[in-house]
Amino acid sequence: MSTTMTAGHAARAAGQRHYRRFHPIEQVMHVFLMISFIGLALSGIPLLFADQAWAQILVEWMGGFVGAALVHRVSAAIMLFLFVFHILRVFVRAFRSDDPLGMFWGPNSLTPNLKDAQDLWGMFKWFFGKGERPQFDRYTYWEKFDYLAVFWGMFIIGGSGLLLWFPTFFSQFLPGWMFNLATLVHGEEALLAVGFIFTIHFFNGHLRPEKFPMDMVIFTGSVSEHELKEERPLEYERLVARGELGALAMPAPTPQRLTVGRIVGTIAVVLGLITVALIIYSVVVDVLN
Repeated sequence: MSTTMTAGHAARAAGQRHYRRFHPIEQVMHVFLMISFIGLALSGIPLLFADQAWAQILVEWMGGFVGAALVHRVSAAIMLFLFVFHILRVFVRAFRSDDPLGMFWGPNSLTPNLKDAQDLWGMFKWFFGKGERPQFDRYTYWEKFDYLAVFWGMFIIGGSGLLLWFPTFFSQFLPGWMFNLATLVHGEEALLAVGFIFTIHFFNGHLRPEKFPMDMVIFTGSVSEHELKEERPLEYERLVARGELGALAMPAPTPQRLTVGRIVGTIAVVLGLITVALIIYSVVVDVLN
């Protein structure tokens, strides 16, 4: 199996048959998730490094702390809406499906299972030349980890954020020390989330060799037949065996769509990497001082 995707490979893929991987609703949700996450990061991280010149400049660009707070809360509201909408959508689709449990367990589910643990171990063996690369189905173990990380973030970061956003309401039935804890948890967990998304997630999604410089699937909603066979052979074989592959066929993405996707993706990746660089710089400066 090839582990690199050259420019020539990408060009050939454009002329192949393409199959839908993400619904347009999921693509729109991901765009707004990107926007809200970056908004939260750029408006929240400066508070953790308020003594740094770059943090002060960034806050000034957003109209001061009042403007930064507005950006933060609008972004938080968007993310909360997306989270609730996604949960409702999953249950509605499960209710309408002929196989309701398939939404929560099975090859089309993002729930981790024994095969994911086996794939993780298999990847470690493959890294060191001790075995073949695992065969993946619709979702890989790292994609499931990314997905479940959102739930952790929404409950821990989102929950503590709501306490800090509406302190008067929550103070009616919560002790004062909870708000001190929420302040600590919100900042530290947010820093962890930003570091993870802007490094591990970006690497897995865009910067690993077979996808570099960018995986366009979330922007186009489709994958070429070659990519599907190479990267997710178990899904391909299952769809062929069930006679479901043809129903997923769709036109190849247009050059205009690819251009828009590259622009949006590049902006997100650059902003994320700059944020990580500023965080590392600030931490190093604090340690040295």
